[in-house]
Amino acid sequence: MKPRAAAFCLGVWVMGTVCISVAATQNFYTIDRLLAAGGHPSFAEGVDRLGAPAARDLLRYLSSELNRLFFRYWNLFQIPLGGVTLWLVLGVSGDRRLRWLVGAMLAIAVVLTVVVTPPIVSIGRGLDFVPRDPPPPSLATFGILHAAYTSLEMLKAAMGICAAWWIGRAAGGR
Repeated sequence: MKPRAAAFCLGVWVMGTVCISVAATQNFYTIDRLLAAGGHPSFAEGVDRLGAPAARDLLRYLSSELNRLFFRYWNLFQIPLGGVTLWLVLGVSGDRRLRWLVGAMLAIAVVLTVVVTPPIVSIGRGLDFVPRDPPPPSLATFGILHAAYTSLEMLKAAMGICAAWWIGRAAGGR
């Protein structure tokens, strides 16, 4: 039972990472698609009243706030999910590598939650509605933090896939 539960938790963890990444990028791409297509007549009328640049800024702000909310909740959810997964993995196999792998995933989730996300949120809010020409000095810091977040999330997802594979391999050997 524990191998299946551990594999399920890893599946939720990896899929959550994929879903939150897709949602975050699509939030911004949807703005440009909506503005280009016009969409609902009331929407097009509102864009015309505001002007496309102002409407785009407002919609990007909304998307930024939604992404900040999604990432904060996702990060907070990952910690107990990682704790449960680690507990389940302890009963799956005597393979220490599997334990270390899931423990490292949990450590990454904690680092993302405590170290990386708060400055991304703070700096990101400071960049809202700020002209990008010339680029504000904090934009480079934001880019570095964003790249670190994305890299750590992708590393964690790859580790989760490896951990699930090890669990399947260990369960298949019984």
